Amino acid sequence: MTDGSEKYWYNLKTGKVEKGFESPSVDRAGPFDTPEEAAHAPEVIRERSRAWSEDEAREDHWGSSDETGETGR
Repeated sequence: MTDGSEKYWYNLKTGKVEKGFESPSVDRAGPFDTPEEAAHAPEVIRERSRAWSEDEAREDHWGSSDETGETGR
C-alpha cells in the first residue's frame, strides 16, 4: 500500500490536478489512481454529498407513517 505520494489529488483551491503531496491536506481531495479520475473530483464530491443528504433525510423520517411525522404505532 502506498502512502499517497504517487497518487493524484484534486486541489480544491486551484481546481488543478496534482501528483503527490504538493498542497496542504486541507486543500486536497483524493487520492485517485489517474489524473483523469482526479479531474472529476468535484462531480464525485457533489454526488456523494447528495447521496448522504438523501440518506439523512430517510433516517430523519424513519418510522413515520405519513408526511406529518406521526409515527405508525
